[in-house]
Parts: sequence; structure tokens; C-alpha cells
Amino acid sequence: MPIAPAPTPWAFPPHSTWDPDDDLVALGADLEPGTLVTAYGLGLFPMPVTLDAEEHLGWFSPVERGVLPLDGLRVSRSLRRSVRDFEIRVDTAFDEVMAACGSPDRPDGWITGEFRQAYGRLHRLGWAHSVEAWRDGRLAGGLYGVAVGGLFAGESMFHRERDASKVALVALVDLLRDEHADRRVLDVQWQTPHLASLGVVRRPRAEYLESLRRCVDLPPPAAFRLDD
Repeated sequence: MPIAPAPTPWAFPPHSTWDPDDDLVALGADLEPGTLVTAYGLGLFPMPVTLDAEEHLGWFSPVERGVLPLDGLRVSRSLRRSVRDFEIRVDTAFDEVMAACGSPDRPDGWITGEFRQAYGRLHRLGWAHSVEAWRDGRLAGGLYGVAVGGLFAGESMFHRERDASKVALVALVDLLRDEHADRRVLDVQWQTPHLASLGVVRRPRAEYLESLRRCVDLPPPAAFRLDD
């Protein structure tokens, strides 16, 4: 099981105070493991945000949350064929996956060195994970995210070969389909047109938080447990 981090010294605003029309909930705090684990359990995730020409650490909970129902993933015929072309590995190249997701060549990049270090620490404690698509001994694509109980909060994905990131997503959904699948939550933050084409739907914040409340006490999937 994940190693419990030191408690965070920060207190996040209670749900009742969140602005119902604003995705941004709070500013400040830090990226220490205890802060991150606490935040994800509350339905928050961090991203840099610029306000009044100054950069801050922002904590977000989208008013309309992007969620991929485990029985709603759309796998096209061509993607189904691609699945057979890759080898799936879990947590064998976490740092490389994060580096690829945070490449400065990507548009709208936000994964700074500070974020890479923070999630690397979280990974070593057993909370952050990568699902990787390999071919011919080469990392072709993958994704990473944070697992807190029955929540998997997907953070980012990348590909170096066609369909490789989608294949990693298919593998992730398979990993989450265990005896607790009906309560697990696969969160992708916001719905984009690309993610919508894969089956991602929008859930109102209150509905998302209720599903989170029901799933955080679950054990993580077997593939993400340190003792496995």
C-alpha cells in the first residue's frame, strides 16, 4: 500500500465556500506529498496560474469535471488493432513519462521542474503512477496520474508513436476494472474534444465530489500497490 506522507500544515477551504462558478478554488500552499494527497482526496488538483502578472500555485476543482466512466471508453476498430502492437508496463519509467508530458515543445505546457520533482516524490511513496506503452524496447507513449483509494486522477499523457497514449489509456481502464470497478473514479480534470471522442463526459462538481466521497476508502488497484 502507499506510504503515508507527513501531514500537510495547510488547510484547504471547505467545499461549502467554493465559488460555484469558478474552477479555481485556492492559491498558495506547497507541493509536498501530504499536501497533494490531501488535495486529491478533497477533489482538488494543482496547476500554476498567473494573476496580475504574478505566478501562483493554484488549486482547481472544475465546475464541470471531466470523468471517463470505466464502461464508457470508446475503442475504435483501429485502436483495438493498435493495442496488440504495444507492450504495457506500469511504473517502470515514471520520470521519463513525466519528462515527456512536460516537454517544452508541447503547447500550453505547465509541467515545470518543480512539478516533476513533486510528483517524483509522490511516485516513490506509491501514490503517483505511470502506465506506459512500449514497442521494440522503446517508450512509445504513456500517461501518469495519482491514485488515492478508488480515485485515479489522470494528469497528462503523451505519444511518440501513433495511438500509443490511447493504448496506455485502454490499459489503465483495464487495470481499474476490478471487483471495485463500480465505485472507482477515473478523473481527467476537464473534458476536451479529443477526450470526449474517447468517452469522457462532464460531471457537475457536486456529483463528482459525491462519487469521490464514496470511493476514497477503497484499496488502490493491485497494479498500483507497493506490496505487489
